[in-house]
Amino acid sequence: MSSKANSGSSSPALDRISIDRPLVIGHRGSGAVAPENTLASFRLGLDAGADLIELDYRHSRDGVPVVIHDSTFDRTTNSRKVWGRRRVRVASKTAEEIQVLDAGSWFGRGFAGAGIPLLAEALDFILARGGVPLVEHKSGDAVASAKLLRKGGWINRVVLMSFDWSFLREFHEIEPGQVLGALGPAVRLADGRRASRFSRNCGRGWLDELEKTGAGIVVWSRRVSKAAIRLAHSRGLRVWVYTVDPPRLAVRLCRLGVDGIITNKIARIQNALGHLSHRHSALIGRTRLPDTPVGS
Repeated sequence: MSSKANSGSSSPALDRISIDRPLVIGHRGSGAVAPENTLASFRLGLDAGADLIELDYRHSRDGVPVVIHDSTFDRTTNSRKVWGRRRVRVASKTAEEIQVLDAGSWFGRGFAGAGIPLLAEALDFILARGGVPLVEHKSGDAVASAKLLRKGGWINRVVLMSFDWSFLREFHEIEPGQVLGALGPAVRLADGRRASRFSRNCGRGWLDELEKTGAGIVVWSRRVSKAAIRLAHSRGLRVWVYTVDPPRLAVRLCRLGVDGIITNKIARIQNALGHLSHRHSALIGRTRLPDTPVGS
């Protein structure tokens, strides 16, 4: 990724992440008021005014990306009732089989019947309502993911992120025009090694490894220091933090220089951050943007 901005390469995702204030990002939609990763949750997150809507995807047995966080269905669906057993893995069922599940009743009777969306369905839903999806890769290969985004015309209409930095590096090689976020601490480094030798705190070593992925956004836990944020900014990287629900913590992180907060409590965090503005004069105009113009 280049550290220079591309003229003429504007896109909904790039425009949104370039806003000069801390962004409020809805975790799995609006996870505090609706069943996570459902269309109802995405709609409520959009209604609350979230800057981006975060969601997770995994591939089904037949290779179809479906929107779910866990590797099994137990926590957020009625799979035990439907299939009569526990810990059924997402990768063991076809997309058609998955779509019979109820992913809403566990949260509340008012959400009974909410299904597990296909990733394509979720992206269409969010984008059609003016939202920007923040798509977290949980499983599936980079080639299939790039093909999906290209086919839907979604390159740089979404932000793609993953804890698997090897996946990010491969995706960047396939589609250098897509803005990426590197979730940390990583489970796998860009060269494919397991990431066991690093601390969980964000620092120079992590940022050195992150730059190998082509990502322009650091998406970390609350273990970020002011020094690490400044170093990331000096390299043209944005810094977002997950998953932050206490307003005081969100304010403290943003005063350190964090550029975005991923939260279940969208309205509460918006209210807490309403008076903050970054004005990162050294960062604006130098944020790492994709090399390839959108649509090329």
